[in-house]
Amino acid sequence: MAAARYNPAYPDPSEAALPTPPTERRSKPATSRAPRRGSGRVTIADVARVAGMSMHTVSRVLNAPENVPERTVKLIHDAIAQTGYVQDLVAGGLASGRSRLVAVTVPTLGSPVFLEALQTLSLHLSRHGYQMMLTESGYEPELEVPALQAILGRRPDGVVMMRTVLTPTGRTQLRAARIPVVEAWDWNDDPVDMLIGFSHEAAGACVAQFLSETGRRRPVAVIGNDPRAGRRLQGFTAAARKLRLIDADADTPHVLIPAPATMGAGRSGLAELLSRVPDADAVVCSTDMIAMGVLLEAAALGRQVPGDLAVVGFGDQAYAAATTPPLTTVRIDGSLIGEQAARAIIDRLDGQANEGLRVDVGFTLMRRQSA
Repeated sequence: MAAARYNPAYPDPSEAALPTPPTERRSKPATSRAPRRGSGRVTIADVARVAGMSMHTVSRVLNAPENVPERTVKLIHDAIAQTGYVQDLVAGGLASGRSRLVAVTVPTLGSPVFLEALQTLSLHLSRHGYQMMLTESGYEPELEVPALQAILGRRPDGVVMMRTVLTPTGRTQLRAARIPVVEAWDWNDDPVDMLIGFSHEAAGACVAQFLSETGRRRPVAVIGNDPRAGRRLQGFTAAARKLRLIDADADTPHVLIPAPATMGAGRSGLAELLSRVPDADAVVCSTDMIAMGVLLEAAALGRQVPGDLAVVGFGDQAYAAATTPPLTTVRIDGSLIGEQAARAIIDRLDGQANEGLRVDVGFTLMRRQSA
């Protein structure tokens, strides 16, 4: 008998006849395979296939997880982690009319003043399914309108401004957007919508009253060149005149420094003021950062604090109690502002009629050893 010729393209008939064990016939289910790289953006269909669920169920987990069994939510979240899926919020926003974004503007990102409020605001928004979109608006009125145009063009569900609106055009833009707006960290008589803040004039007057009660008679000030610091100086000066800390027709001797203020500006500001008013016995600072610079310069010049100079800051930042000596300052409850702002936006988006909301969070004079 002639030997059978072996052709590798065809298996040996004897081998082909052998049954394949059931475990070897199994292959991985298609539902567990993540999409290959280069095959396009991962979609909700890929998540559904990997999870072994319908696209409708995946959509429910993404948009209303509280209405889906916990086990199903976990399976779909595991599939999302495996595939790397990222929800298309733009498309979802077009379909639902909601972007789930709340735009937040601050005058500067270079200062820790707003940090506490921003952290609390972000936390409360995220708990309700909203994300904070942060932008810097600057201190100058001419920057406000372009900043608002860029923000509103992204169709946020709400806006929180860590100041009041500066321009008539800005007010018109915000009202025309027909979304909830919170002006925070300030106070005025005609807000765009909702207002959560405090009176800067009253804070300045409080410092004047304190210095008068502690026997100071020749105050000076180092002030950042921004509107709110200017209003605190106005409040201080008006009260100081009544308390006879300065003459009835005089202004508080002061130095204006560019905002956002720095420690170095505080040092140079004090040096300039003492060259003009060598017998000054109190320094009012528009921020704690300025006050730190004043403390350093006073030490360098041999001026004792508080013996020769009382120093008062504003903001009660985390470092204020750790300066040498610990800094007397005005505390603003940033966490409360952030919480109230988030609640105001969320309540409105949930259908509550809170137009015209006003929340005065007040302020606290933190009396420490610098004054």
